[in-house]
Amino acid sequence: MKFFADTAEIEEIRELADTGLLDGVTTNPSLIHKSGRDFMEVTKEICGIVDGPVSAEVVALDHATMMKEADKLRAIADNVCIKVPLTIDGLKTCRALTDDGTMVNVTLCFSANQALLAAKAGATFISPFVGRHDDNGFDGMELIRDIRLIYDNYLFDTEILVASVRHATHVLESARIGADVMTAPPKVIKALANHILTDKGIEGFMKDWKATGQSIL
Repeated sequence: MKFFADTAEIEEIRELADTGLLDGVTTNPSLIHKSGRDFMEVTKEICGIVDGPVSAEVVALDHATMMKEADKLRAIADNVCIKVPLTIDGLKTCRALTDDGTMVNVTLCFSANQALLAAKAGATFISPFVGRHDDNGFDGMELIRDIRLIYDNYLFDTEILVASVRHATHVLESARIGADVMTAPPKVIKALANHILTDKGIEGFMKDWKATGQSIL
């Protein structure tokens, strides 16, 4: 499963990229606003740090303006992935961009039927929001299972990009189901390495090593 960072904070992206574990980045208008940076500037900088897809979202709601915005965004770098909302105009834009060889991430997916439409529109990625789904009394992981089943039934190439990931269990369940990608805030990704027994083991090893009076360097 590929790991994308859901952030527009440059230092967080650099830190994760240095681990060799980062496969891409997703951004959205809210994350750009939080960063306090210029949209085009920060997107270009992220694309220079990460080799994989960098999702940059259009903000228009009509097809014609979405296409104009997409033209500006995809000119930033070859690894820009245009992010469009799961609306009829968004799907129309997805088809046009995909037919032109541009990566497209269809976002704000909350049903398997929506995911089916995105795949038929040729989306590179579909982004179901599991955390928000859970918040509203639904089962986010059941949504991922349904999408995986449908895509496998018809051999769709669209990759399932699990979004709105809140905790390690979301990541684990996504991997069990066979999602292609998950995107999460950097703190969630880094927390995957944490385990109390790992911490206790390191503590014990360090105590015993100190008692030897030796040094590797």
